[in-house]
Amino acid sequence: MAINGKQVLSEVKDYVFITFGLMLYTFGFTVFLLPYKIVTGGIAGVGAIVFYATHFPVQYTFFIINAVLIVAALKILGWRFLMKTIYATFMLTFLLEVAQQVVMQPDGTFHKLMGEGNDFMSLVIGCMLTGTALAIVFLNNGSTGGTDIVAAAVNKYRDITLGRVLIMVDLCIIGSSLFITSFGDIYTRCQMVVFGLCTMVIECLMLDYVMSVQRQSVQFLIFSRHYEEIARAISKKTDHSMTLLDGHGWYSGKEMKVICLLAKKRESVTIFRLIKMIDPRAFVSQSSVIGVYGEGFDPIKVKADPKKLDTENDKKDENSIRNEQ
Repeated sequence: MAINGKQVLSEVKDYVFITFGLMLYTFGFTVFLLPYKIVTGGIAGVGAIVFYATHFPVQYTFFIINAVLIVAALKILGWRFLMKTIYATFMLTFLLEVAQQVVMQPDGTFHKLMGEGNDFMSLVIGCMLTGTALAIVFLNNGSTGGTDIVAAAVNKYRDITLGRVLIMVDLCIIGSSLFITSFGDIYTRCQMVVFGLCTMVIECLMLDYVMSVQRQSVQFLIFSRHYEEIARAISKKTDHSMTLLDGHGWYSGKEMKVICLLAKKRESVTIFRLIKMIDPRAFVSQSSVIGVYGEGFDPIKVKADPKKLDTENDKKDENSIRNEQ
């Protein structure tokens, strides 16, 4: 199968943004969370718990668990998704190791950027950064591995947001710190769990917020005499298909065509600019839509059994025959 220039540029763009997301995640995790011994969710959270208890490096725990999950998820998610996950796993392992060397002081402790006693403020900033970083990675068809693989597998077959899946998995990870006696007395362990729950909520809210903003769609209704030129320009610039509706002006009594278009919200400026360039007097209605599913947008993630539809149709036919008799 031939690979065109657009596909290559798209793949390069994905890897660039995935790398940026991984760098942002590394910065938030090692600078704001790790020095304050804050427990987080995900495999990085498991690595942090192991590190706090045994001083086994976070990046090695992260790499080992990810390697197992990648092999297990290969059939479900496919090579294209997992190639980027494998890249992200190696890159994040490298970045975590480098970042820890940077923030580590000569005595072996981590430098606390926010100072002593500002644990919660550091938690909020760190989780906002890591949540945003995860969203950037996911939006560019990648994954940081770990529980992200689990979330992506569930999201592929169910219409459940990634944030909700991560919350369920992270609850188990964070709750486990309550039973590790090496963390201190029961009061300290309870405090770690409470802080961990806060990290989970903030990070997942940021993840869902950034992703929903990027995926938000809008509907355009464009009324113009130059509808053919506008439709042609929008189609060429955005690769979107449109529907022409038959309209009838109440005041003018004239027939006219109305362009109905569904697009991503981030494309709105481009579409408005094209309309204005062709017909400054065009009448345009823009409205937000809850969701758009189908080709070019989000897939429909509900189970549909064709056999049930055939059975229901057979029952309707039988009932129709009985009624006729």
